[in-house]
Amino acid sequence: MNPITEDDIANYLVNTPDFFARHAELLGTVQLTSPHGNRAVSLQERQAEMLREKIRALEHRVMDMVRHGNENVVIADRLHRWTRRLFEVATPRELPAIVADEIRTQFMVPQTAIKVWDVASGYAAEAFASGVSQDARTFASSLTQPYCGVNSGFEAVSWLADGAAALSIALLPLREGPLDSTGPAFGMLVLASPDPQRFASGMGTDFLERIAELASSALSRLRRP
Repeated sequence: MNPITEDDIANYLVNTPDFFARHAELLGTVQLTSPHGNRAVSLQERQAEMLREKIRALEHRVMDMVRHGNENVVIADRLHRWTRRLFEVATPRELPAIVADEIRTQFMVPQTAIKVWDVASGYAAEAFASGVSQDARTFASSLTQPYCGVNSGFEAVSWLADGAAALSIALLPLREGPLDSTGPAFGMLVLASPDPQRFASGMGTDFLERIAELASSALSRLRRP
């Protein structure tokens, strides 16, 4: 006959839930090791410790939810102010600079730059509409969501005032319609930071996508005479 193992005992107790109801006196004799030292504690005390740990974990989760909620309110307020500023621009040729400047101000992005192409003839000579190679245009059109990560020698980094300080960047394509559509891009917005983790690879891009779509809608005025 095979000896009884700990697994056999555990299976028996799991499948016999009324065991301790019939032998309640055993509960008071069970001694466990406390996770907060080597002292022995009763089963009831160990259960109480586990319950306190679960409560502390839930409290931390609630605090995180409140913190994230407050952060989201702040971000939503900044997005609202930025969007309102775009509506206030009367002259379309001022839009690229205001889009970039307001992102720096509202979202505390150290460096921003923007280029727009395929604009109406009246804006073709503007600085924001020149100095973009066909490769950069093709790359922008290939993006269906913002690129976030290290500077890997992208041409768009040269549009920044100090490309050497751009240790992490976000490249936002500008196109008519949803950002993830297959239509060609008509511009690209560059966000850069000396913090290598500010625009890290793998970060969520939902907020950046909204920025790109709002900027695209505003800048589409440059494509009309």
